[in-house]
This record gives sequence, structure tokens and C-alpha cells, in this order.
Amino acid sequence: MNLLRNTLSVIAIGLAVNVTAQKKNVTSAAVVYKNQYLPAMMKGKIEDAKKSLLEAKKYIDLASEHEETKDEQKTFWLKGEIYGAFFDVVMASAQKGSIDSSFIKEAGENPLEESIKAFKKGYPLGKKYKSYIAQGVDKKRMTFNQMGGMLFDMKQYEPAAGMYDYQAKYADAVGMLDSSAVYNAALSFGNAEKHEEAAKRYEKLVKAGYKVNITGALASEAYRKAGKVDQAEAVINEARKKYPSDKGLLLQLVNTKLDAGDKEGAQKALEDAIAADAENKQLYYTIGTINFELNEYEKATESLNKALEIDPEYEDALYQLGAVLVSWGTELKAQANKLPLGDPRYNDLDAKSNEKFKQALIPLEKYISKNPNDKQVLTILFQINRKLGNSEKALEYKKKADALK
Repeated sequence: MNLLRNTLSVIAIGLAVNVTAQKKNVTSAAVVYKNQYLPAMMKGKIEDAKKSLLEAKKYIDLASEHEETKDEQKTFWLKGEIYGAFFDVVMASAQKGSIDSSFIKEAGENPLEESIKAFKKGYPLGKKYKSYIAQGVDKKRMTFNQMGGMLFDMKQYEPAAGMYDYQAKYADAVGMLDSSAVYNAALSFGNAEKHEEAAKRYEKLVKAGYKVNITGALASEAYRKAGKVDQAEAVINEARKKYPSDKGLLLQLVNTKLDAGDKEGAQKALEDAIAADAENKQLYYTIGTINFELNEYEKATESLNKALEIDPEYEDALYQLGAVLVSWGTELKAQANKLPLGDPRYNDLDAKSNEKFKQALIPLEKYISKNPNDKQVLTILFQINRKLGNSEKALEYKKKADALK
């Protein structure tokens, strides 16, 4: 029995020594990182920082590979910090005009991905080092945000997108969507004309519910630029579940249909929107505005008049209907002026032009009665009345416009 007890004791001591040895690797990694690497970086001693970081990596790699310590939260935290620090050293070296290729090789294939992976695994394992991981992630996010902004300002758009992507990945490691980082990455990819990459990031924001009407329209536009018409339409349909009457989304859907050579589909998209919500004045206003932008004056007028049937006091529709009719009248007049002298069609086009201007007076006068200080509309009313020979009315509106600063 004594022999058995002694044997068990030796085994137990051996196991304890082995565990202690492995824990020592974690401790050594922490000591070297905190007491040697960080001070060296703060003092700008890059060569010392490189040596100490490689030593810290050696210890944390041993701890990460051993059964006793590989799944501990502290190990994951330190691995995230140490592997992420390779980027800082490389950037600091570059600022001093030197790139150490051998040091980069020592870091492994992608130390940033290893850093993110370690933080992501360690974060949910307990409370003890959770705040440490969160702090490490915040520092990395700040670093990549600054780098992204600097590169963007230098018009280095694709590298800037890469920085913003890492900012977003670090946030994801602690279960957070950094919507600003994803948006900036999309914007950067768009400026770099990497439209599909931009679209994917905008679409990520749509799926996360972030400013769906804006990001949905941007995602669709980027997919269209990338020639991905099906994806462009799909993301719009997803966004319109939340914002069925949004002008930007509807316009993108119409443009997507037109890009596909489906003019009938574009019109049907608008008709379907109406069928789904036939008494929605804002929807008719939106469709009228889209048709206006497509120079479909008759359809625009029909839709805006329908909005005013639902709400005769709808100021946006009053203003927009006036704008459509003025533009329509101006285009007809331009067509008349292009005709050869003596062409019999001139009088007909001129008369139709004047008729549109007369029609425009009705909504614009009602609008100005509600918004008497809108100088732009007062000026338009002055110009229309002068053109139509209504001198007294024209002078009245001119005086009102001139009285406004």
C-alpha cells in the first residue's frame, strides 16, 4: 500500500509539474509581451520590439498547441494580442522606410486572421479576460479605422477597403457589427470600381437591418454596375419589405429592369407597388417623381394628380406636379424652336407648351399660398406669368421674390 501511495504521489507530482510548465508558457508570453515588446514599441525601438514579439510568439504558440492550455481564455487573449501586434510592427517599420521580409515570414501566413480567430474563440469563454479581449479589439478597430481613413484620403481606395474590412472583422470577433466599417469598406470598394465587393458589403448591412432604404439602394446600384442584375433585383426586393414606398429603392428597381432591357417590367414594378397600396399618397408621389426623372411627363402627371386626389393639400405633390408641368412645357417649347422657320408644327407645339405652363400655375399657386417665402417658386411663378403675358401677376410675384433675402 505504501508503494502504491508513493507511486500515485509521484504521478500526481509529475502531472502537476507538467501543467505548471505549460502554464509557464502562457505567463512567459504575457511577461515578454507586456514588459519587453510594449515598452520597446513605445520608445520606437523597432528591432527590440521585433525580437521580443517573436519570443512572445514562441511561448504563446507552445501554449496554444498543448492540451493543458490551448483552450484557456488567457491563451486566446494573448494570442490575439501577440499575433495582431505583427501588423503594428510592420507598419512602424514601413514608416521608418524599412520592410523586414524575414520578420514578416516569421509572423506566419496571415497573423491578423489568427489574431481575430483567437479573440473570437476566447471572448465567450468567461468573464475573467473578456474585458481584456474587448479592449484589444477596440484598439485594433481604432488602428484600422485610422489607416483606412488615411488611405482613403490618399485615394488609395482598395487598400483602404482592406483596412476597413479588418476593422469590421475585429468587431465581429466580439459579436458586434461595426456598421461604419462595413459601410466605409463598401464605399472604398466602389471608388476602386470593385463594384461587386462594394455590393456584398452594402448587402450585409441590409441583412443586418442597418439603414435598409439607403444601403439597399446602394447595394442594388453596385450590383448593377457589376453586371449582376439578378442580385441587384433581389436585394431591392429584400429592402422593400421594410420600405415598400421608398423612392430610392423603387428607382433602383426600375433602373434594374431597364438595365435588363425590360421596360415593361420597369413599368410593372411601379404598377405592382400601386396595386399593393392603392391609397398611399406617398407611393404615388414617389412613382410620379421616378417617372419625372425618366422624362415620362404624362405618367408623372397622372401619378402626382392621383396623390393629390387622395390628399389635395399634399405640398410635396403640389410642388412636384408644378415642376413636371414646367419641365414639360419647356421641352415642348424647345422642340418648337428647333423646327425650321415656317414649319406648320410650330404653332401647335407652342400652344401645347403654353398650356402646360398654364396648368403648372394651379399647383404652384396653391403651394405658394402655403409656403409664401419659397423664393424659388415665387421666381418660377414670375417667369411663367411673364411668358404667358400676365404682366400684373408677374410683377406681383417678382416683388415678393425680391423682398426675400
